[in-house]
Amino acid sequence: MQLNEIKRNGGQVIASSNSVIPLQKNVQFTKSLPPLSLYIHVPWCVRKCPYCDFNSHAHQGKIPEDTYLAALEQDLISVLPSVWGRAIHTVFIGGGTPSLLSSKALDRLLTIVRNLFNLAPGTEITMEANPGTVEASRFVDYAASGVNRISLGVQSFNDDSLKRLGRIHDSEQAKRAIVMAQEAFARVNIDLMYALPHQTLAACQQDIQTALSFGTEHLSLYNLTLEPNTVFAKYPPDGIPDDDLAGDMQDLLIDMTASQGFEQYEVSAYARQYAYCQHNLNYWQFGDYIGVGPGAHGKISTHDSIHRTARVKNPDSWMQKVQTGEQLAESRYLSYKELPFEFMLNALRLKQGVPTHYFADHCGINLNIMLPMIEKAVNKGLLDSDPNHLKATPLGWRYLNDLQEIFLL
Repeated sequence: MQLNEIKRNGGQVIASSNSVIPLQKNVQFTKSLPPLSLYIHVPWCVRKCPYCDFNSHAHQGKIPEDTYLAALEQDLISVLPSVWGRAIHTVFIGGGTPSLLSSKALDRLLTIVRNLFNLAPGTEITMEANPGTVEASRFVDYAASGVNRISLGVQSFNDDSLKRLGRIHDSEQAKRAIVMAQEAFARVNIDLMYALPHQTLAACQQDIQTALSFGTEHLSLYNLTLEPNTVFAKYPPDGIPDDDLAGDMQDLLIDMTASQGFEQYEVSAYARQYAYCQHNLNYWQFGDYIGVGPGAHGKISTHDSIHRTARVKNPDSWMQKVQTGEQLAESRYLSYKELPFEFMLNALRLKQGVPTHYFADHCGINLNIMLPMIEKAVNKGLLDSDPNHLKATPLGWRYLNDLQEIFLL
């Protein structure tokens, strides 16, 4: 059977609560703060794909790079007081299609980041790129500016599948882009989708074999889902594989990647042990992250609160509102009752889970609040009984949504 996907935003897993109740004042909050990451959203793409529910906007003509970068700098400055003195451990430039930015604009973007923040030594800096919008010279320039990890949105190596998905590149362009990326960057991720319209098990196998043939260290393998407010949701395509076939595809890709030394360390992430995406790990371990740019989500902890934010989605509105400090579409403080679900929603996506002490370390409240839920999950056979680790059992991994829902208060 296939795993159900949780709502994602630029890699970020988010809950949908509207609560604005802050943490209770009598809750002892930890003095140590979790690692801090930075997410930067570039909202434009050449064409909106029919399956995409990310905050992406088709843009014809030249992107307003100068206006965007000025607004981005102002957005980053507005965050400084809440994270003063904290180092940035990872940076992720997502979209949209960040590789639509010119080399000069990307270099200026990272210069702004370095001028405002303290980047920890060896900071992982990831950039998403579309094989249909990049050239070899631009990859080299991106790397020279400091990007050290690239994530390529290939989705499939089958030209018919690419057309059905509305992609603007073909298989040969994707293959050339992977080679170019490997020449410029030490770390390369390939994004692929499966359970595509009219996809057979053999076609899925061919896609995975092709991806593995390049010897990259990381694969992101997503089950196509018909997300609300997308073209595919309104007009479902013909030939979508049923649950049994999609499950067979997932079993196949797990076996194929494992045979090449890859570990499925998260629901949709497969990598060699040394090559986990550190940025996404920080999300799943309930770390903190600054989110800037149109529609970006953020989570910042202090010693007595956890603050979630979301920026205005429309790029033009965001660029205007950031000048007056009105760029937030959402600002709320988590209540202590929300923390078990918020924490476990992320942590249980990791195949190996997280150490038990992470809950108190990153949430600032005692694990006792979760003990009845933990007992219930263990009794159902969904959660491992190891007292030192919060980890799904194989059954819990298969029925992940059911396990996560146990932690709703």
